[in-house]
Amino acid sequence: MTKYYYSIGEVSNLLDVKPHVLRYWESEIPAIRPKKSGHKRRYNIQQIETLKKIKDMLYNQRYTIEGARQKIKQDKELLQEVRKEAVAKQKLKVSAALPAIAKELLDLKNQLISLKHKCKKITGK
Repeated sequence: MTKYYYSIGEVSNLLDVKPHVLRYWESEIPAIRPKKSGHKRRYNIQQIETLKKIKDMLYNQRYTIEGARQKIKQDKELLQEVRKEAVAKQKLKVSAALPAIAKELLDLKNQLISLKHKCKKITGK
């Protein structure tokens, strides 16, 4: 099962950037505001996808942090696209897991029916 929230360390490893870089991007780009539980940041899938786009803009396309901020602000469609992609990926993962879950539920149902029959035999009811 996939997680809904990831720690800053997990996101840092995933994106191959240091945690302080993520904290800096968070302070400079309003589009990234992870949930905070106490002092711990919790990034969701959509925020991670946005961070991937930001990393691409900064490292590959050579935007400045200001340029990336403006681009994201101007291009709200980019953020919507990133969010849609993240949701689609999540739905695919869930869809892929459904047949296995259905099979497991069916197996549990059959086990319960079998137990019910054994109980009836033992109690005579």
